[in-house]
Amino acid sequence: MSDEKTTPRERRQKQAEEYTRQIGQKELRRIKGQAHKGGTVWFGLGMIGVVGWSVAIPTLIGTAIGLWIDQSWPSRFSWTLMLLILGVSLGCVNAWYWVKKARENILED
Repeated sequence: MSDEKTTPRERRQKQAEEYTRQIGQKELRRIKGQAHKGGTVWFGLGMIGVVGWSVAIPTLIGTAIGLWIDQSWPSRFSWTLMLLILGVSLGCVNAWYWVKKARENILED
């Protein structure tokens, strides 16, 4: 049934049902949020730590390897800079993965 062929009363009824469904979903999310209220601060700090370390570790490893290559085999290219950029890039992809995984877990609950 298209919107053009429905009466105003049927449209209002449909809108009321959709509104009721949305309110019900919001209430369920609120109740779930209250059940997990104690762990939210620690979860947030833990997630910040995971994201930070998942970027920092590849960056430091890339920089260390780049410094070693530059000291061992000098060239006109800066391996330190290239591997630093590679480390940051890999770290950002890694952090994106962890945030995506945490979001999927939240949505699954």
